[in-house]
Amino acid sequence: MSNPIEQFEIHSLFDLHVGGLDISYTNSSLWMSIAVITSISMLSIAMRRKALIPGRLQALAEMTYEFVANMIRENIGTKGRQYFPLIFTLFMVVLLGNMLGMLPYSFTYTSHIIVTAALALFIFFIIMILGIFRHGFHFFSLFIPKGVPWWLMPLIVPIEIMSFLIRPMTLSVRLFANMIAGHIMLKVFAGFSTGMVALGVGGVLGSIFPMLFNSVLIGFELLIAFLQAYVFAILSCIYLKDTVEIGH
Repeated sequence: MSNPIEQFEIHSLFDLHVGGLDISYTNSSLWMSIAVITSISMLSIAMRRKALIPGRLQALAEMTYEFVANMIRENIGTKGRQYFPLIFTLFMVVLLGNMLGMLPYSFTYTSHIIVTAALALFIFFIIMILGIFRHGFHFFSLFIPKGVPWWLMPLIVPIEIMSFLIRPMTLSVRLFANMIAGHIMLKVFAGFSTGMVALGVGGVLGSIFPMLFNSVLIGFELLIAFLQAYVFAILSCIYLKDTVEIGH
């Protein structure tokens, strides 16, 4: 059975160094590029006809649009429409990273903490910049919940600050951990399945049962891939809500 961690190794496809900085084009970069090309091509082709009665591809694109729009409307409100391009892009980047990683011989770039952390920190700094730009230092009243007695402030304020600062960590680790754990599980059980078939353990039943079990695991992992993209997008909406409501 091959090493289940081997699938997460980053390999350089084209070596490139600028001023001592390694900016080589890797397998991770390749699949990020494939995700971008896939999303742009799919949405462009789907909406090219703009038919009144949509076909399957156009219906899928419109459902995705409405899904993200409703997510923003329910969690941020009508003023959250300004964040639609950001949330839609985040959702598609994470979703395609998760889904493309299910293809044989592909690479799951969302299984690397550096990728998920970069996305989470991007959201974090947008919240900080927009919050301060729109509300000034009143933005930091976020750390003082309404109705809390003054004598509890020394305890509540540090907790609120800690929970705010830990957001990028929880957002990035949740996605990274789920993707890496799921793919390791698939690799391990696939190794067991092929091993049983190769050794002839259990005869015909020993070869069919592992295959069926692995099919169930793949379906479960596809569900997790979608759910993690949804969770990442909806938590980003909840965090961005702070930039809209502070001072109102």
